[in-house]
Amino acid sequence: MMQDYYDTEWGMPVRDERGMFERLSLEAFQSGLSWATILRKRPAFRRAFDEFDPDTVAAYDEADVERLMADAAIVRNLSKIRATITNARATVGLRERGGLVEFVWSFQPESTPEPRSIEEVPTTSPESLALAKALRKEGFAFVGPTTMFALMEAVGIVDTHLVGSHRRGSSGVWTT
Repeated sequence: MMQDYYDTEWGMPVRDERGMFERLSLEAFQSGLSWATILRKRPAFRRAFDEFDPDTVAAYDEADVERLMADAAIVRNLSKIRATITNARATVGLRERGGLVEFVWSFQPESTPEPRSIEEVPTTSPESLALAKALRKEGFAFVGPTTMFALMEAVGIVDTHLVGSHRRGSSGVWTT
């Protein structure tokens, strides 16, 4: 499962709103947990959060929060569930200014890291710090700089595949 995700999905550009909202949501749920846990639960998250349709999630009410808190198939963290609903509403609000995808991609750095070992892979960047701050200003929650760097890696904004990896540059965003 992890190998398939790494080889086919992680680091590939995400340019659609639903896809970006899903990645943002799952990165928030991953905070403090392993990515393997979130990936195993991803089908349940998709069912529970209506395929991460921002309009649908933005309309969630307290009954939905209770339903989600009772769903043992997902991570039942009240703060993260409420943040996902808050972030859906903020995503809808960003549409009048170009949308979530354009907003997140606007923090793409001039260059991408070039790690030669796992120890050299950064966990934050000036851009992830700025993205986190800007998203919070727009009303988003659970969007710290480390979580936003993980999002930037996941959606291809930065390429932290090791130099020499068969995946390095495979997104087409970065040629090195």
